Amino acid sequence: MTDPATSPAAFGVWPGKPYPLGASFDGYGTNFAIFSEVAEKVELCLFDEAGNETRVELPEVDAFIWHVFLPGIQPGQRYGYRVYGPWDPAQGHRCNPNKLLLDPYAKAIDGVFDWNEAVFGYPFGEPDARNDQDSAVHMPKSVVINPYFDWGTDRPPRHEYADTVIYEAHVKGLTQRHPDIPEAMRGTYSGIAHPAIIEHLTALGVTALELMPVHHFANDSTLIDKGLSNYWGYNTIGFFAPDPKYGSTVVPGGQVQEFKAMVRALHEAGIEVILDVVYNHTAEGNHLGPTLSMRGIDNRAYYRTVEDDPRYYMDYTGTGNTLNVRHPHALQLIMDSLRYWVTEMHVDGFRFDLASTLAREFYDVDRLSSFFELVQQDPTISQVKLIAEPWDVGPGGYQVGNFPPQWTEWNGKYRDTVRDFWRSEPATLGEFASRITGSADLYEHSARRPVASVNFVTAHDGFTLRDLVSYNEKHNEANGEDNNDGESHNRSWNCGVEGETDDPGVLEVRSRQQRNFLATLLLSQGVPMIAHGDELGRTQGGNNNVYCQDNELSWVDWSAVDDDLLQFTRAAAALRLHHPVFRRRRFFSGLPVRAQGQETQPDIAWFRPDGSEMTDQDWGSGFGRAIAVYLNGNGITDLSTRGERVVDDSFVVCYNAHDEAIEFAMPPETFGGSWELVLSTEPGRLEISAPAVQLQGGSPISVAVVNSEQGPMIDAGKTITVAGRALAVLQLRPA
Repeated sequence: MTDPATSPAAFGVWPGKPYPLGASFDGYGTNFAIFSEVAEKVELCLFDEAGNETRVELPEVDAFIWHVFLPGIQPGQRYGYRVYGPWDPAQGHRCNPNKLLLDPYAKAIDGVFDWNEAVFGYPFGEPDARNDQDSAVHMPKSVVINPYFDWGTDRPPRHEYADTVIYEAHVKGLTQRHPDIPEAMRGTYSGIAHPAIIEHLTALGVTALELMPVHHFANDSTLIDKGLSNYWGYNTIGFFAPDPKYGSTVVPGGQVQEFKAMVRALHEAGIEVILDVVYNHTAEGNHLGPTLSMRGIDNRAYYRTVEDDPRYYMDYTGTGNTLNVRHPHALQLIMDSLRYWVTEMHVDGFRFDLASTLAREFYDVDRLSSFFELVQQDPTISQVKLIAEPWDVGPGGYQVGNFPPQWTEWNGKYRDTVRDFWRSEPATLGEFASRITGSADLYEHSARRPVASVNFVTAHDGFTLRDLVSYNEKHNEANGEDNNDGESHNRSWNCGVEGETDDPGVLEVRSRQQRNFLATLLLSQGVPMIAHGDELGRTQGGNNNVYCQDNELSWVDWSAVDDDLLQFTRAAAALRLHHPVFRRRRFFSGLPVRAQGQETQPDIAWFRPDGSEMTDQDWGSGFGRAIAVYLNGNGITDLSTRGERVVDDSFVVCYNAHDEAIEFAMPPETFGGSWELVLSTEPGRLEISAPAVQLQGGSPISVAVVNSEQGPMIDAGKTITVAGRALAVLQLRPA
């Protein structure tokens, strides 16, 4: 340790304040505050550039908050804590002052974990013994940050859910191989903010970028031993700190400013920022995991322990531990973190990983749990986008459709049903019809609307879209687990050949299938989510679990873009953007609607390929694998932001999941006159024009428009041939 007389603490030690928690710089000095109910003494440890340590005992404790104010402590100061208290694993207590601990409220963290035995609370091979090796030299350090940032005129885009198109992406995976991004910016927050990425997103009509975890996370020692790393980042250890691995600066804490600059740039382009957050567990793992932060601060307050034997942890996440949302300070940590990211970092929403875990008051999932009550009444968090991954690995954890009204959900049933339909699995058309019209069976009972359903076909976890149509089996050999990891039931179909092929017939079917999935997704009611690179034809070689592959296997290859698929995706997104009938704010009623004072056709109608309306018997039998749906543009009951009734054109969408082409008859003349083909997943059937500029939410959004010249016209009752495994969209044209 350094001489206290020459340390930063020589400016004086003031009592400070118990709130806010964490390190707070006010221009004169820094207030430090940390919670621990079991602590008997807490030391703040300050580190200079050479790694020398100065310890300052926190002189005050109020309501279990230990605090101190140190004049002269400036941004960039690296620090940690040592907590003196009970070490009794049998009772769930694991305090050990020989372990340097990260501040749970650290706004930035500098350095990497060195998985030396010293960072573990026990000697290797002796899990019941106490390890008194000092861990400081092997630990990253918390960093005091400068909270000031020039946001200029930044304002949240605040897109309505119904107008939202989500793009799920990994900071590094999306940018690391982009040739137009300067090498120093690739893989970073600055890379996301680069015009090349923003222009790509706006050309797709993307309104929200959902970033995979950027909270500071730890690379697992088991993966490092295999020469791999935690690429996805679902291993959080800093709920307030943007991870410096995605920063282009070497200045401690500089990643905070860079992250804010990224958000500001995306907002300027009209794109919201949604963070994938992991509040269900931490990187400290099970009882054999390292002591990095909360375990050594107050283990039983922060983690769910087994009641009969608190040396062990309840594990609803499959990662070894579960945060204790029953404890007020653990709940406060989550809520304070959420507010910080909204108020200070200007993010627009959150996707909660394994969100069912947060609803476990005791053992069962409880939709009225304390966490949801706090979110409901919070004036800040309740106003941003809240997306649940509505399951965990515990009993009763699959909760699709059961989250509170203000929440939206990843709709896993949508994914499964749409995959099954397009691979011609025997399933009722009724469920497919429900999924593409907003899943009223899941959400209407809780007074929610179609936008409660975040629709997706693929996500980071699983096959890419190209691999979904190229592989029947997972190929995860590179992960070092003998291909035993990852999901085995993928609902995929390789179109006749496993993996890469040069067979033109197989490639043509795969092309159609990718278009089918993207068109179905973008024209379904609800909120569509595209996984990064799916619009480009990205492959992971059949690996459906690249959580540990931080390399070219998982990064988007911008040199191998499927331009036809990209243009098609832009066209489908444009069709959605231009026509509110594909993004209704309310569920269909199936009842006749009134237009110009007269009763007209229902807002939705379903037809067999022969043009006759589906009957109850047809629905019950799961009639074939082909169906058409009529969407009445006069049947939109929504109001515009100016209070005007929304009226749109009417459409017919024909879905053919058969191998062979099918003739679809247009609806009778009472539904309209002539129908123009405006989108087809059959390659070459329609030309797609260059991008055009539209306005959305006050910001310029570049979108592709569908065929610039008139497409084929089909009169009422006449037929159009829809190729095998293809989709066709026809628009009603006035007589």
